[in-house]
Amino acid sequence: MKQTDFARTMTNFLSKYLPGQRNLSTNTIKSYRDTFKQLLIFCDSEMDIKPEYLTFGKMKVETIKDFLNWLEKVRKVSINTRNQRLAALHSFFSYAQSENPENMFECQRILGIPFKKRAKRPIDYLSQENLKCILAQPDTSKKKGRRDLVLMATLYDTGARVQEIIDLKIADVRLTKPATITLTGKGNKKRCVPIMGKTCSLLDNYINENHLLENGNQ
Repeated sequence: MKQTDFARTMTNFLSKYLPGQRNLSTNTIKSYRDTFKQLLIFCDSEMDIKPEYLTFGKMKVETIKDFLNWLEKVRKVSINTRNQRLAALHSFFSYAQSENPENMFECQRILGIPFKKRAKRPIDYLSQENLKCILAQPDTSKKKGRRDLVLMATLYDTGARVQEIIDLKIADVRLTKPATITLTGKGNKKRCVPIMGKTCSLLDNYINENHLLENGNQ
């Protein structure tokens, strides 16, 4: 079967452009890929167009709008997720218009689809009493409890995502003044975060207790 223009462009976008020219992380590329998986499911189930027959000629601005509505009404995704899918599609059609200039007009119409506004809710926060109660839960007489306390204190002090804590290396932790932790976030973006003295002390004890500076564990 002859490869369609849409299939060729989408494959190059995911396998060459995003990792090669944009240097995006594996997780970000996976999110983009999931957007297209959902789009292919929509075209198949709602428009009766099989993936192998999908072309730019069938990919109109109305198609993308219907897809976004389908995500919200049928797949029950949040507005945030809907906007993330649209951002991925904007990136793709921005790339596609230079690769397939004959489709530039329709690509630009799709790029004009706005993000959906959402109501902003008040930011929740922990009171000092709540925080003390949470940090008092681990049983620090046990090794596992001391580990849990270090994790909880570091999460709170740095505001890090769970994945950012999982990805931490010893080399990312500076315990001499000024004590900091270097976090690697989405898109491999790094940021240096100062930590409080108590967190620094907990990390120092944990590193020494588990001999993390020995045997090439850095």
